[in-house]
Amino acid sequence: MTASSIALVSPAFARTMAAYNAEMNRRLFDAAGRLSPEERARDRGAFWKSIHGTLAHILWGDTNWMSRFDGWAPPNVTIKESAAGTDFADLVARRREADAKIVAWADRLTEAWLAEDMVWFSGAAQREFRTVRGLLVTHFFNHQTHHRGQAHAMITAAGETTGDTDLFLVLGMM
Repeated sequence: MTASSIALVSPAFARTMAAYNAEMNRRLFDAAGRLSPEERARDRGAFWKSIHGTLAHILWGDTNWMSRFDGWAPPNVTIKESAAGTDFADLVARRREADAKIVAWADRLTEAWLAEDMVWFSGAAQREFRTVRGLLVTHFFNHQTHHRGQAHAMITAAGETTGDTDLFLVLGMM
């Protein structure tokens, strides 16, 4: 299967996922904020080590993709450095700002934009790619969900809760 043979997503899908991701990020950050800084920073054996590191990496990935999709400034650190640094309050503020901007971006999407190819250089793969934007938007939201699931598992193991995480339940409550 090639990228061009994959069914495209719609602007409505992107708007749905942007709303879902913003709400789930709010829930995860609220739950993580109820933990001590030491609990958030503890190495829990996840790919990005800690709750804080995983949440920081998700924001790094979002910023990286949105620099390609919507002209945001790209992250100022590499993927390997994406889980380091930032104070939690700063991370929360930047996450909330990013989510609002992602929702606004999704509101502007068109079928035509999603159907076009995008050419970009991947620092992780060290090569140029050409892929239909609809597939890349799906990847963008999938990346968030994948790592948010890891963060959710670590937060739950640390004794905090986020409430329901299923898409149909979360959006039905909004």
